[in-house]
Amino acid sequence: MTTDTDAELIEAGRKLFAGDWHFIWAAPSIETLPPMAGLEIAFAGRSNVGKSSLINALTGRNGLARTSHTPGRTQELIFFEGPDKSGLRLVDMPGYGYAAAAKTKVASWTALIHKFLLGRASLARVYVLIDGRHGLKDVDDDILKTLDKSAVSYQIVLTKADQVKATELAARIAETEAALAKHPAAFPQVLATSSRSGKGMPELRAAMVRLMRERGR
Repeated sequence: MTTDTDAELIEAGRKLFAGDWHFIWAAPSIETLPPMAGLEIAFAGRSNVGKSSLINALTGRNGLARTSHTPGRTQELIFFEGPDKSGLRLVDMPGYGYAAAAKTKVASWTALIHKFLLGRASLARVYVLIDGRHGLKDVDDDILKTLDKSAVSYQIVLTKADQVKATELAARIAETEAALAKHPAAFPQVLATSSRSGKGMPELRAAMVRLMRERGR
């Protein structure tokens, strides 16, 4: 049952993400990052897990983040800024675990991801996207360990939930939450989302609003 507080956060999230969101920066290296300002929330995940689609669904703008059927397309840290005075930025990170790209290129953007996670004081939370059809894989371990070391709060978001039967989804959430018990920086609750149906988007927006308020925004 939704409490009054939950309902208020969901409405505040709806208003925040109904505002003007726009691209502001693309950083191919740590040296080219934008100056730190406000709070940053990043989205990490394996290539083709649906990061760009999720950002588009959150903001209600189909063309905000570039989506592609070709894994490994995003090779930079892409920054989006919210409405004036909201003080919130979203960061679309390069996908990891894509073996078909050139090894040097994979190594380069993997290093970029890890350096960003370890050294960005304005980074308030990372949402690690996991394909809801498959769950956590070995390739996710490195990013979770890096997040644990960096002491950046992170939460798992299962994507493509509309493509999973309800009983299978419940089991996937339970097994993911059990695995997270071993990770000190992980938020214990797992969110299930679908960019196609909108499932879980109000709750994800509300979680960001709660985080902003906790940080005095």
